[in-house]
Amino acid sequence: MHSLSLLSDGFFLSLSLCLDIGLVNVAIISLTLSHGFRPGFWLGLGSCFGDLIYAALAMAGMAALLQFDPVRWAVWIGGAAILLYLTWKMAREALFPASAPPVEGEADPATPHLSASRGFARGVLLAVSSPSAILWFAAVGGALIAKAGATSVTTALVFLGGFFAGGLAWTLFICGLASHGRKRAGTGLLRACHVLSAVLFAYFSYSVIVNGYHDLIVPAARAAG
Repeated sequence: MHSLSLLSDGFFLSLSLCLDIGLVNVAIISLTLSHGFRPGFWLGLGSCFGDLIYAALAMAGMAALLQFDPVRWAVWIGGAAILLYLTWKMAREALFPASAPPVEGEADPATPHLSASRGFARGVLLAVSSPSAILWFAAVGGALIAKAGATSVTTALVFLGGFFAGGLAWTLFICGLASHGRKRAGTGLLRACHVLSAVLFAYFSYSVIVNGYHDLIVPAARAAG
C-alpha cells in the first residue's frame, strides 16, 4: 500500500510540473503539429528524463538537509507559499486564458525532421534549462519530494518510477492530441491544462501545509507543554 501511495504521489507530482504551460510544452506542441507524433514524442521523452534528473537530485539533497529543523521549517513555509501562489496563478489563467502558443514551422512542412536521437537530446536540454522547471524543483519540488517519504533506495525508485510515468503519460496525451490536427483547440487546451494544474497545486498546497503542521508545530507544542 505504501508503494502504491509513493507511485501515485510521484505520478501526480510529475503531472503538476508538466501542466505548467512553459517552454517544453510549447516545443512539443509545435513539433507535433508541424511534423507528427513521433518527433514530438521523442522530444517529450527526452524532457521526461531531464525532469527525472532534477527529481533525483532534489531527493538526494533534501534527504540530508532535512535533518536540520531550520531547513525543514524553511522548506515547509517556502514550499507552501509558492504552491499557493501557483494555485492562484493557474486559477487566474484558467479564468482569463491567453491565446494559444504560436506553432513554429507549421506553415513549412518541408522542414527536415529531427532524428530520434537529436529530438531526445533536445528534450533533455530543454527540460534542464527551462526556467519554470528550475524554479519548480528549487522552490517546490524539494518540499513535495520530502513529504513523499521515499527514504530508502527501493522507495526512491518507486517514487521516481511514478514521476517518470506521469511525464510519459502527459507526453503521450499532448502528442496524441496535437498529432490529430486539432489546431483550433489551442486555447481550449490551455484552459483545461490550467484548470487541472490549479486543482493539483491546490491539493499539494493542502498536503504540504497539513503535513508540516503535524511534523513541526504539533511536536513543538507537545515539547513546550
